[in-house]
This record gives sequence, C-alpha cells and structure tokens, in this order.
Amino acid sequence: MKILNYTLTALLAVSLISCKKDGKTSESGKDSLTAKKDSVVIPEIYKEYYGVYTGEFAGMEKMIDESDGSEYEGGSYKRISLKINRITKDSVYGQSIVSGNQRPFRGVFNETSKSFVLDEPGNDKTDGRFEVKLNGDSLTGKWNAFNKTAVKAPVKTLKLTKKEFVYNPNFMLDKDSNLVDWSNPKEFVEKYTDEETGKTESYKTSKNRVASEAIFKLNASKQKLTEKDLKNLRKLDLEIIKNSVFARHGYSFKKETYRNFFEQTDWYIPVSNNVDNELSPLEKENVALLNRFTKYAEDKYDSFGR
Repeated sequence: MKILNYTLTALLAVSLISCKKDGKTSESGKDSLTAKKDSVVIPEIYKEYYGVYTGEFAGMEKMIDESDGSEYEGGSYKRISLKINRITKDSVYGQSIVSGNQRPFRGVFNETSKSFVLDEPGNDKTDGRFEVKLNGDSLTGKWNAFNKTAVKAPVKTLKLTKKEFVYNPNFMLDKDSNLVDWSNPKEFVEKYTDEETGKTESYKTSKNRVASEAIFKLNASKQKLTEKDLKNLRKLDLEIIKNSVFARHGYSFKKETYRNFFEQTDWYIPVSNNVDNELSPLEKENVALLNRFTKYAEDKYDSFGR
C-alpha cells in the first residue's frame, strides 16, 4: 500500500512538472506567435529619398522698434533640417531639427506629385505641418503652425537641399568667417572730454563680443589641448573652440551665437539635439578642460556697425 502511495505521488509530481513545462511552452509559443505578428516587416520604398535636407526656414514675424516701441513686420530666417528616415506605402517617418529643437514627424508621400505632408506630434507650441515637394535633391514648400497664436511666424517657407552628414575631425571655421557675436550686444557707459570746454561727459554705447584668430588654430577634435594653449584666450574663443566639437557631430544649437558662427560654413549640418555619446575620449577630455577655463575667462568687446 505504501508503495502504491509513493507511486501515485511520484506520478502526480511528474504530471505537475509536465503541466508547468507545457504551460511555459504554450505561453512561449504564444509570445513567439505574437512576436512574429508584431515583427512583420513592412516593405520600405523610395530609399533613395532618405537623408537630410537642410536649408532656409523663413517667415514674417512681428518685431519691435527699440527706438520708439512701435511694431513692424520683419523677416525671420533660420536653418532647418528635415531628416527622412523611412518611407512605406502608407507612412513617412523622420524628424525636423531647428534651433536646437528636434521633433519627430509622421506623414504620407504622394508618388504622383512627389510631395510630402508631414505632421509633427502637436503637443509642443512649435509643432506644425510641412507640405513640401521633391525636385531632384531639393525640397521646397511651406510649414504651418498648428497653434497660430503660439509662435511669432505661424507660416514659413522652406528651401532645402539634400546633404550627406559626415563627421570629420578636420572641419574648421572658414578663415574669412565673421568673428563678431552679433546676437548679444552689451551696453557700456563711455566717457569723453570736450576739448573746447574741458568738461567730461558720459554716453551709452552698444558693443559686441569678438573672437580672435585662435579659433582657426586650435582643434579640440584632433589635438590634446593644454592649459598653456588656453590660458590667454578670450571667453568667446573658448566657447567656439569647444562648440566646434559639437558642430562637427551635427549638434543643433539652441543658442543663436553658435548657430551664426557655424552656419557660415558649408560643412555644418544640424542633425541632432544630443551628440554627447558621439564624442571621442579626446574630445570629452578637451571639452572638460575648455569648460574649466571658460568659467574664469573674459571677453573683448568692440563697437561695430552693421
């Protein structure tokens, strides 16, 4: 009788183990079928249109005349990149990159007219719809903001050219680049002495930061920088040398100062708002050193006419 009980117990244990195994197998099979279903490959088409299209993003916006406070309409010009990542029969996927703001978009492609309608998500005040037409390696068209009152220029035109982004540590600012930071003028109080009366008077003047020739000589992507290299540089020099590293990796700058410098080149193509993981160990080391020196550096301001 004991032997029979032992036998029944053993058979029951084997049965339970078998059920558990079968349960796992069945569940695994279910997941496997689901995975297969979810991983159905949707054919991609027109891969030759994939890539980065970059160029002018222009519109009209209300501006204020600082002299009398009156409003007027002026032109707003920025550089934008549209990155087409994937095209299927039903959808187009990619992202827009402008002024450090990267937004995903989804839309459709009309094969007959070779045109795209691309919608950003709509949960940001800067989101809108792109309606652009393809002509060779160019994209032209317009952008309309979803929220017309939330942005200064709710309608903008686009004139973009397809460019291949390439990281090259040798990229530098052009020698004929404008070295003035036009974006952040600073007010100064100047004094002068009237030669006839001998009276000293003061007046306000606006000056701009200016970089030195050092920005053409130091490359933080190629050479290991030292304290000796940096100790006498202006603050703007240090900022440009550091941000040249990020520009080479296609970083889209929020700060207008840096955009104005790098958009003077042919090689700068903004493709991302975060390139930290792309930096080489040498670049990371140099950026850290440049940050330390930037904290204590001073700027040189000059008066310029525009």
